[in-house]
Amino acid sequence: MSLWTAADAAAATGGRAQGDWLASGVSIDTRTIRPGDLFVALTDLRDGHDFVAQALQKGAAAALVSRIPEGVTPDAPLLIVPEVLPALEALGRAGRARMGGKIVAITGSVGKTSTKDMARIALAGQGRIHAAEASYNNHWGVPLTLARMPADTDFAIVEIGMNHPGEIAPLSRLARPHVAMITTVAAAHLEAFGAIEGIAREKGAIFEGLEAIGTAIIPEDLPVTQILRDGADAAGAIVLGFGQHGMARLVQAKPEGAALKCRARIAGETVDFTLQTTGAHFAMNAIGVLAALAAAGADVSEAGRCLSDWQPPKGRGAVEELGGIRLIDDAFNANPASLAAGLATLAGLRGGRRVAILGDMLELGADEADLHRAVADDPSMASVDLVHAAGPLMRHLFDALPAGKRGEWAGNAAELAARAGSLVAAGDIVLVKGSKSSKISSVVEALRNCLKREEDECSIG
Repeated sequence: MSLWTAADAAAATGGRAQGDWLASGVSIDTRTIRPGDLFVALTDLRDGHDFVAQALQKGAAAALVSRIPEGVTPDAPLLIVPEVLPALEALGRAGRARMGGKIVAITGSVGKTSTKDMARIALAGQGRIHAAEASYNNHWGVPLTLARMPADTDFAIVEIGMNHPGEIAPLSRLARPHVAMITTVAAAHLEAFGAIEGIAREKGAIFEGLEAIGTAIIPEDLPVTQILRDGADAAGAIVLGFGQHGMARLVQAKPEGAALKCRARIAGETVDFTLQTTGAHFAMNAIGVLAALAAAGADVSEAGRCLSDWQPPKGRGAVEELGGIRLIDDAFNANPASLAAGLATLAGLRGGRRVAILGDMLELGADEADLHRAVADDPSMASVDLVHAAGPLMRHLFDALPAGKRGEWAGNAAELAARAGSLVAAGDIVLVKGSKSSKISSVVEALRNCLKREEDECSIG
């Protein structure tokens, strides 16, 4: 299948194509490139031009470059442009322009990737579906997603993220969604925004890119909901709220083993669905997904049935049986809201001792110590039996806990990982969570390795 001809790509980017090539995909990574891909030589930590020869050797149809790289013949199949990133944006803009289906864009402080995956799976069987890969939600991830989108796509799911003010609106204008959903607004990246109200305004900027008479899907039950609603109103959007109240609301979420049996009302229609998780926050995001898909013209009842095929991604709350314990791997990232959700999931599971292994939550600004300390007062903490912590910020939480809940504290995650086997016992239910940069995921890997080995020093219990 041809995604981009040399002529079409040149017209989209204003570049000069060498050769009459056809690209069936778009790639920025030679480690995962496939034969027929157009390799985009982005410059980030390393210059992608250094890998063009390797990409062509691996079967790339051509390379998008700003110069002819060393080791590449002058007549190699190339698309030569003044700057690579703007050219990728132009390619994404052209990909969006030729697509006649519906675009759903998703942002939020918590749950963007898992919600995007929910939407993709829920749409199974309803046409040709295209969705962002992994967490491709930034200044190169969004245009890459659009550049990879086949022209005959019926529904596309685009994830949009941010770290600093002013990042969301340009990406939304590039994607031009018909429906834009905000999962939630929480204390994340506070260093850059100063207050949660600033985060809400930045998230609400996603509505600036909506197509005419677009739909804004917003969480109803937040202190900053009105800020989101104001942003949607300013964009002239139809507003559909979701949560415990609103036009899309969760009526019931009943745990059944490791699953949740849910009932929702979506714009007057009753929808029953099952999620392969016990995390109530996932159920709330599913309500938003169903509302968004209904607004995009999908069959919402069929979408609800397909949600049973979704599972939390690795590192984002998946529950697994691991040796003698049940592990909730939620180590991909953390902020106060997502940690509260993780603790609620831990508290809701029935079984043995509940153990939380927590790493620092980062980028929280001047109040970071207080935000960590406040986790001790989280209602779900009453059901947690033992807390192990790593990092200087989590020391504030550790010291605020009753003595009976304190397990081990370490200066960094590596120190906890080195003694992973002593942190848990057979029958435990274990939550591991922290910001990605805290490297608390090393504890997850240590537990997995430890419980697979038979040496005495790694035995648990």
